[in-house]
Amino acid sequence: MASVVAVCISERKGTMKHPVPEVRLRLRHGIEGDAHAGDWHRQVSLLANESVDRMKQVFPDIPIGAFAENILTEGLAVHELPVGTRLRVGETLLEITQIGKECHADCAIRQQVGDCVMPREGVFAVVVEEGCIRPGDAISLCPME
Repeated sequence: MASVVAVCISERKGTMKHPVPEVRLRLRHGIEGDAHAGDWHRQVSLLANESVDRMKQVFPDIPIGAFAENILTEGLAVHELPVGTRLRVGETLLEITQIGKECHADCAIRQQVGDCVMPREGVFAVVVEEGCIRPGDAISLCPME
């Protein structure tokens, strides 16, 4: 079963995020208190812990949130899901809008860690149903409409 390993926020864009006990997601906004929140197509970022584990083979001390992920997942290769996939995550419903992204050259994460997996394997989503997400919450795929 897929689940949430950690939830993270950052107060500024382009920086590592830090784990928090829970996040509250709002419709057409994203995560309250996160720098990436707003009415756009990348309200929430997800990254599989399995992707981070591969990076830990080279950089073993990478902390949670190092790749600016809001939701660290386990048991689900999020980067293999097509755009439009809906995920029930805790109390919320998310819809994947983008897979990967271009990383800007002055990215603090790349400067500190030496590489960034988010541009290759991170996914972005919008909030379809509001609610809270906490570590340990289940993640399930919703049927495509």
